[in-house]
Amino acid sequence: MSLRNNQLRWVILSIIVIIIDLGTKYLASQNLTYGQPVEILPFFNLTLLHNYGAAFSFLSNANTTWQVILLSGIALIVAIVILIWLARLPKNKNLTACALALILGGALGNVYDRIIHGYVVDFLDFHINNYHWPAFNIADSAICIGAVILILMSFKSKK
Repeated sequence: MSLRNNQLRWVILSIIVIIIDLGTKYLASQNLTYGQPVEILPFFNLTLLHNYGAAFSFLSNANTTWQVILLSGIALIVAIVILIWLARLPKNKNLTACALALILGGALGNVYDRIIHGYVVDFLDFHINNYHWPAFNIADSAICIGAVILILMSFKSKK
């Protein structure tokens, strides 16, 4: 099983997501003070945080080695499944391939952080007054966008 040229472009999209994700995390880590928000807009801050848990800080209080191994392992399995799915995807399924590429890039961007640092760097902080959505990063955004595309496509295909 090999990736055909049309699937290769989706792997390249995943690599672009990883580069942008890791680059923005690096910039945030180098230029922001941990836990100190920098207001960009009245509803948006840049706030450097370390997420030891899963998406949107789920399980973030259980800072343990098993958690790093478990969450990294799950992300790597998902990445392998997505690569196989991309390799088998018909050529005309561009929207599905794009969604999978976004999820793949996001998953690998976060798993890199988790393996290297033991946590994921988050820095995008949206809020309304004192209610803050859990901080996130570019990888989380790519994963969510890819997942929403797949969900919307599943509704369309049922019609």
